[in-house]
Amino acid sequence: MKHLSLLPLLLVAASCGQSGQEAVIEEPTAAALSDAELSPAQAYDRYCAGCHDQGKNGAPRTGDRAAWAGRSWLWEAVLFEHAKSGYLDMPAKGGNESLADATVSRAAEYMLTLTYPEAHRSN
Repeated sequence: MKHLSLLPLLLVAASCGQSGQEAVIEEPTAAALSDAELSPAQAYDRYCAGCHDQGKNGAPRTGDRAAWAGRSWLWEAVLFEHAKSGYLDMPAKGGNESLADATVSRAAEYMLTLTYPEAHRSN
């Protein structure tokens, strides 16, 4: 009889924390990550999108191929260099001089995949 009084307690304990839904693990927001931990999209959003999404200060708009037309045939290498060092009104490293070159390159590559997705597909 003693064991029957424990049954409700065991049932309650077994069901604790189970709401019928899988636990959702959310990725940290870009604001919570250090620069080195940013994904390419997060780095672009944090440091590039402010100008390149709207064409601010003459920046070529991401996704607008016409805005990128007529640029150097070395456009990828030149873009990466300009992103790291700055060019005209574009500040070096999106305005964060301490940003790692690798993070800047990942953000620039991401911008190119948005503008020219067929040229930057993974094989």
